[in-house]
Formats: sequence, structure tokens, C-alpha cells
Amino acid sequence: MRVSMKAMLITTVASTLAIGTAVRAQNLTQDTKKAADKTADVTKDTSKDVAHGTKKAAVKTADVTKDTSKDVAHGTTKAAKKTGHAVDTGAKDTGKAVKKGADKTADAVK
Repeated sequence: MRVSMKAMLITTVASTLAIGTAVRAQNLTQDTKKAADKTADVTKDTSKDVAHGTKKAAVKTADVTKDTSKDVAHGTTKAAKKTGHAVDTGAKDTGKAVKKGADKTADAVK
């Protein structure tokens, strides 16, 4: 009877150790899964933040490009108008000089 009691005691202790180990392994697996889920959530959130930041930067870049383009077009228009005005003024001055020269020539011929 003692031998069978020892065998039962050994079986009970071995079962307890096996169950304890299995429970610890299950807990470790659950903790690992929780950590993996948290990592996935952080990665997803970071990805969203990066995408949002990239979009904001792209919009700002587009706005600056648009504003610069408007400024260049406005500057080009102003320059063209000034060039046109200068050409007009130069043409008038040339016309006046030609007329003066013609008048002097006509006076000299008289």
C-alpha cells in the first residue's frame, strides 16, 4: 500500500507541476499576444500620423507653389507692361527726334 501511495503522490506532484507549467505557458502566450496587439496598434497609429503629416506637407508645398506661380505671373505681367510702356515712350521720343531733325532740315533748306 505504501508503494501505491508513493506512486499516487508522485503522480499528483507531477500532474501539478505539469498543470502549473501549462498555465504559465498559456499566460506567457496571452502576454505575448497582448504585446503584439499593442505593437500593431502603435504601428497603425504611427502610420496614420506619418500619412497625415505627409499629406499636410504636400498641401503646404502645393499652396506655396501656387502662390509663387501667381507671384511670377504677376511679376511677368508687370514687367511686360513696363517694357511696353518703355517701348511706347521710346517710339514717341524717336518720333519727336525725327520730326525735329526733319524740321531743322526743312529750315536749313529754306
